[in-house]
Amino acid sequence: MNEKCVLKINDLSFGYQKENLMYKNFNLEVNRGEIISIVGTSGSGKSTLFELISKNLNPLKGSIETKKIASIYQDPYSSFHPTFSIKEQIDDVLGSYDMKEFLYFLEKLNLTNELLSFRPHKLSGGQLQRCSILRALLMKPDLLLADEPTSALDNIIALDTMKILVGFADTFGILLITHDSDLASWCSDRIINIEK
Repeated sequence: MNEKCVLKINDLSFGYQKENLMYKNFNLEVNRGEIISIVGTSGSGKSTLFELISKNLNPLKGSIETKKIASIYQDPYSSFHPTFSIKEQIDDVLGSYDMKEFLYFLEKLNLTNELLSFRPHKLSGGQLQRCSILRALLMKPDLLLADEPTSALDNIIALDTMKILVGFADTFGILLITHDSDLASWCSDRIINIEK
């Protein structure tokens, strides 16, 4: 992979049953500063692709090369342990980070230190999803995997959340899973339609 490339999938084949492949000879390249959306119906294999990229599944054939990955998931409540504060969980994942950068992201994401001191159930879905984004940004990824990151949010908060992600997209590549073709058209450099 060259320096700009953050994900390269070459000749990928995968299926839970070998006679019924979800992907056959699939190729994809994502570069830094690029937003690519994977659009398809439920069960078409969108989330499976993320599992393959994250190395939670192994391809039957082909190769996947990635640089440093961070992920944002559809359900923000499942991204955090219920018994610890948000700040404790960010510290646990990251160990140390640049405080100036931390404060900058807090302001951009409309979050406060006080809010981070709460446990997840005290926060709204929108606040918690912004905390997920904060944690992902602090990881300084080369590739951000975003699996339906706005589907649990109302339309206004969803748009604000996507504007935040797009605003930081020049520092990494984004691979976005969405069923929302309007959202994909608005934010993407490329759209890949995956059908059953």
